[in-house]
Amino acid sequence: MALLKKINQILLLLLVLTVCAILYNKVHQVPSALKNETADLESPEEMEEEIPIVICAAAGRMGAAVAAISSIYSNTEANLLFYIVGLKTTIPHIRKWIENSKLKEIKFKVVEFNPMVLKGKIRQDASRPELLQPLNFVRFYLPLLIQKHEKVIYLDDDIIVQGDIQELYDTKLAPGHAAAFSDDCDLPSTHEMVRSVGMQNTYMGFLDYRKQAIRDLGISPSTCSFNPGVIVANMTEWKHQRITKQLEKWMQRNVEENLYSSTLGGGVATSPMLIVFHGKYSAINPMWHIRHLGWSPDTRYSEHFLQEAKLLHWNGRYKPWDYPSVHTDLWENWFIPDPSGKFKLTRPDS
Repeated sequence: MALLKKINQILLLLLVLTVCAILYNKVHQVPSALKNETADLESPEEMEEEIPIVICAAAGRMGAAVAAISSIYSNTEANLLFYIVGLKTTIPHIRKWIENSKLKEIKFKVVEFNPMVLKGKIRQDASRPELLQPLNFVRFYLPLLIQKHEKVIYLDDDIIVQGDIQELYDTKLAPGHAAAFSDDCDLPSTHEMVRSVGMQNTYMGFLDYRKQAIRDLGISPSTCSFNPGVIVANMTEWKHQRITKQLEKWMQRNVEENLYSSTLGGGVATSPMLIVFHGKYSAINPMWHIRHLGWSPDTRYSEHFLQEAKLLHWNGRYKPWDYPSVHTDLWENWFIPDPSGKFKLTRPDS
């Protein structure tokens, strides 16, 4: 009887030890689980997506790129990477400007554009010669300049951003579309200004319909045009559809046949894009591209309307760093003076 009692005590002790061991293991597995969870949070898959933004820094108007970058960076918490494109002669200037100003905190890469890729592709008799500058064609070559990103934002330098650029980046592109633009007829609030200063907002203003090659496209001349100063692009589709090659083909045809250089719109970069992307692009929210601010020094939008706008574009001859121009205060809010003193604003009292 005593032996049986002793055996029961031993079994009870073993049971207690087993339960303690199980409890011990459960308690000490918790830190391991927390460690794995932390690792998951820090994994590349969970990191914030980087938003690549392409903008050009041209000689004589470098302050435009600085103001644009300043406005974008100041109005978002998103993870941005700026690709600042310039010619060999201008790159040192823009790099020093950024590194010696409050923009030194931005993430950026300076990319050199080789104008030799344009040899034989630009007709020299455009109605607006200033549009013949090599950097005006950077948007044609996005996949060659920006290679590691699936989605890219391209912006002209004569813009400022008042909204969160994440919203623009989140623009949905339909399947098979390589880019998104804003239609020139998409915002009723701008129609009166378009009519009052004679701006072009249809294909008739950018293509010469007297030419057989243009008529053969089968595009109605009353089709609404779009402005390629703000682009959200899908690089995979761009490359798959060989968009750059298509654009170059129409540039070369224009050199030979003058299909668009002498049109009212003075199309140089816009016209070939209108042809290549006709019926094959997605729409950008109209408030993300309020344009024509540089078309006339006498015509203005209402202040309330401009306060609601997400992005302002001074397309046209009258730029906000020059005089005369309109709504310069909205642009100058974001301008950062050139530490070297080379770039200066032109003002009535200067």
